[in-house]
Amino acid sequence: MAKTHIKQGDEVVVLTGKEKGKRGKVLELRTAKNRAVVEGLMMVKRHLKKTEENPDGQIADREGSIHVSNLMLASKFDERLAKRN
Repeated sequence: MAKTHIKQGDEVVVLTGKEKGKRGKVLELRTAKNRAVVEGLMMVKRHLKKTEENPDGQIADREGSIHVSNLMLASKFDERLAKRN
């Protein structure tokens, strides 16, 4: 397992990419790929098969993963902004 600067449950800010500047809570860490799933960010569509609960199937929105190098702890981000001003 690789060591990361964030952990599950931390509030993070996205530094780059289409979600730049957005905040969210880390739901899951995927240390093998150095990626994290952040609540409400990088939403992707997943097609679900027909089941008894879902007789017509479904297209569901789920959170995708973001590389940990593109994330920073919200507390450190706020400190950095305060130093600049």
